[in-house]
Amino acid sequence: MQDTRIGFIGAGNMASSIIGGLINRGQAPSLINASDLDTDKLDALAATTGLSAVSNEDIAQTADVIVLAVKPQVMASVCTALAASLNDRRPLIVSIAAGITLTALERWFGLEAALVRCMPNTPALVGSGASGLFANARVSAAQRDIADQLLGAVGLSVWVDSEADIDSVTALSGSGPAYFFLMMEAMQESAVKLGLTPAMAKSLTYQTALGAAQLAIASEEDTAQLRRNVTSPNGTTERAINHFEDGGLRQLVDGALTAARDRSVELAGEV
Repeated sequence: MQDTRIGFIGAGNMASSIIGGLINRGQAPSLINASDLDTDKLDALAATTGLSAVSNEDIAQTADVIVLAVKPQVMASVCTALAASLNDRRPLIVSIAAGITLTALERWFGLEAALVRCMPNTPALVGSGASGLFANARVSAAQRDIADQLLGAVGLSVWVDSEADIDSVTALSGSGPAYFFLMMEAMQESAVKLGLTPAMAKSLTYQTALGAAQLAIASEEDTAQLRRNVTSPNGTTERAINHFEDGGLRQLVDGALTAARDRSVELAGEV
């Protein structure tokens, strides 16, 4: 990975976070190139990180790994132009665009392309991302390792068993931060109604969410047991948990994730 030349097509927030993570892990900025239609944004990123601001064609002709980080609606035109500039090279191509299937990428790049489709999430911006990855049959073991390190630079990366699983990853971790933000938003609003100041409600909510996640990660017990550990019989937590359960929280969560998964499938069909 240290000698791998990486090119980013698109230099938005997600690409910038991955670039920062790579550099923090020792990747030389001289081996990272990026392109973007927004030249001001690209120049600012280059000045901050030391990478080279180049064209899409330069990346197609020199990169060992090409990261596609453009909007889904322009992906077809970008990929078609890149394919014409590859000059029979077979770099690893990693797409982080939502809803763009491997079938579509193979159509634009050609059936011989080594492709990885992944679904990162916004906590990657602070190095705490969760990404699902799936590769086509032309990706070698060494290239899978590179893709793993690429997304691992900004958090956890997990290989899924089928491309269809990417839609489930989208529903769980891709959209998941918004679910937790909604819960935190509701908790803060309720805490203020109960008499806490907005600042106090905010800081206690954030720290509680962080602490719960860190405890779950560090513990050998599953979340159900962790919940039971906090829930004393006839106590305050049990009263609140019973209210959630009686209100159908589990059914709401199941319905929400299913709806998100179904919409991910629909979006892929619209490409």
